[in-house]
Amino acid sequence: MSFFDVLNLIGGLCLFLFGMTFMGQALERRAGNGLKVLLGRLTTNRFAGLATGLGVTAVIQSSSATTVMVVGFVNSGLMTLRQSINVIMGANIGTTVTAWILSLAGIDSKNFFVSLLKPSSFTPVLALIGIVFYMLSKNSKRKDTGMILLGFATLMYGMEAMSGAVSGLRNVPEFQQLFLAFTNPLLGVLAGAILTAIIQSSSASVGILQALASTGAVTYGAAVPIIMGQNIGTCVTALISSVGTNKNAKRAALVHLSFNVIGAAVWLTGTSKNSKFREKHGRKT
Repeated sequence: MSFFDVLNLIGGLCLFLFGMTFMGQALERRAGNGLKVLLGRLTTNRFAGLATGLGVTAVIQSSSATTVMVVGFVNSGLMTLRQSINVIMGANIGTTVTAWILSLAGIDSKNFFVSLLKPSSFTPVLALIGIVFYMLSKNSKRKDTGMILLGFATLMYGMEAMSGAVSGLRNVPEFQQLFLAFTNPLLGVLAGAILTAIIQSSSASVGILQALASTGAVTYGAAVPIIMGQNIGTCVTALISSVGTNKNAKRAALVHLSFNVIGAAVWLTGTSKNSKFREKHGRKT
């Protein structure tokens, strides 16, 4: 990373935090019974909330964007902490469903309709609608709607700027070699978490790992702990979005982190027991 990349990273972080605050304030003013009722219906029970998070993430192809929106909803009082937990869990599943659909269907990510669903593609449209509402409308509710859209677009541009500032690292051989430096599962999880937190994109991180695995440089056994760590590392965006929010919004971000940490811990425990069983069984035979 160059000095200017660091400046872009700082600028992206500032835009992200400003957009989050701007959107949250507008949501508080705009929040009405209609929006609360709609969100309530989408999260009436665990399965409905799970399906909502899964569906939204599968469409926009970003669990980070879904989680950031959820944190904003909780901060503005539109969604309770209990409702957010189900949606966040669905978002974690939805981000994997998207990857499987794309890989199984053989759809190129450069496909126009697939690319159109990505946040980086529809964010400019939301920004255009938002600025039109904000500058041309005299109705206060429409102005607030415009501010919500502008706030969301700003935080998404901040995310893109932060990712772009560190995107060059994925092509650095020394950075890629860090994936190969850890054979211990715990260290593999730590490596995956740290590297994904740095580049702020689990998709990019998984892409690097897939490229290394396809060459045989990383075995399946070594890749799985790193993937678990990548799921933890991607939570950094939600944690950043919770800066300056209320307690429940911070808790929602921590739920996202806890969900992935517990999943990694359960997997490591199960793997350890299976390894001991195989060693014991092998010795008897």
